[in-house]
Amino acid sequence: MPHINDIALELKKIIAAQNVDYIEARLESGRSCRLGYRGRELETVAESASTGGNIRVLHRGGWGFASFNRFDGLKTALSRAVEGARLAGSGSSRLAGTEPVTAVLPKPRHNPQLLTLKEKKELLDGYNDIMWQQAPLNTSFIGYSDGYKTTLFLNSEGSFIEQSRADINLRINAVAGKDSTVEQSGISLGTTGDFNQIRGLEKNVAEIADKAVALLKAPRAKGGEYTVVLDPVLAGVFTHEAFGHLSEADFVYENERMRELMTLGKVFGTSQLNIVDDGTIPGLRGTYHYDDEGVGARKTYLIREGKLVGRLHSRETAAKMGEEPTGNARAISYRHEPIVRMSNTYIEPGNATFQEMLEGITEGIYVKNWYGGTTSMEMFTFSGGEAYMIRNGKLGELLKPVVLTGNVFTTLMNIDAVGSDLEMNQGGGCGKGGQSPLPVSNGSPHIRIRKCLIGGQ
Repeated sequence: MPHINDIALELKKIIAAQNVDYIEARLESGRSCRLGYRGRELETVAESASTGGNIRVLHRGGWGFASFNRFDGLKTALSRAVEGARLAGSGSSRLAGTEPVTAVLPKPRHNPQLLTLKEKKELLDGYNDIMWQQAPLNTSFIGYSDGYKTTLFLNSEGSFIEQSRADINLRINAVAGKDSTVEQSGISLGTTGDFNQIRGLEKNVAEIADKAVALLKAPRAKGGEYTVVLDPVLAGVFTHEAFGHLSEADFVYENERMRELMTLGKVFGTSQLNIVDDGTIPGLRGTYHYDDEGVGARKTYLIREGKLVGRLHSRETAAKMGEEPTGNARAISYRHEPIVRMSNTYIEPGNATFQEMLEGITEGIYVKNWYGGTTSMEMFTFSGGEAYMIRNGKLGELLKPVVLTGNVFTTLMNIDAVGSDLEMNQGGGCGKGGQSPLPVSNGSPHIRIRKCLIGGQ
């Protein structure tokens, strides 16, 4: 099989000969690994390698896309993409202008594919044994994945970019049950390929086993409106899921109601609220040098001092909305087209301490971690991982996990305290448009929200 760089050089010549408005190509080569445990048993062991690419063509406003996993199919894919664009196009092509880039980026410091399956299994076996030795469980789940891939991007404007990325994701859950009650506790984390960052979790694993059992005896909260304090994990997920997706310009552009709601300059919170998407922060899973359209990653303020000031763009959405591209066009693999996606999305730290947030709360709830949720336009529902009563400014008893429901814009306005303790959560991945999981990070300091609706008894 020809080397990926040789294919790229051949592709340059082919692209230059096409009579269309714009062409781009991505070539990828990578390897990945997955291990999965259910209960005491190792259920899944999978290693895979993939090499392939895609061609995306824009002509008279219409896109054509074709992918291939054999390089001898490159010319056929190009012909199909050109034909598709010509069939779809009936107007004018609009892409925000960017300078051509020629760059070969340094390789990542870590490559988890260099570790053996035995090393990975031994660590996960140990974590699984700890859960079962620690507490009487009904079952447990461990999901581990890692990967390393190199991508070459080139386009008809003269860009040629080579970059590689490494990734690790780990999720561990303990599940306890009694009679008809089932509770769970878990941890989720990820790294940019550094396996050492998922070592040394023995204490954390023991704690989640104990917590799953303790939740069986915990009382349920009484449903109603409370002042709530969210920990950095849940606040970060809220920021990503409930607000971040609304800031993706393809969603805004295609939805008249959202264009009205997401008007730049509109006040969404107090002056202490700042929400950012930043793909340039070193060491985070959502970080990259260039997106999958060859646009450099950058820091983009979405909300600044309470006002909506920006949104996330591809080159096409930026042109259509008369704004600047932000470097947020991303695809999970060569089999998919790039679409507008987040990178590292977070609430910037304020100056309140956790204790200051608790003060003045006569009866409230502190919610940590999360286990799932749904969003529909501006409405959201999230399930917290664990919760505690707050009484007269002090933390009280453990509660069963609670469900938070509300309107994202009302909730943002009700944030009246932002902590100074920003933490970034790197567990999990983002899904959109059939592309999942995309490595991202989200984060926040502790935040306090007035009049938050809690589901309960």
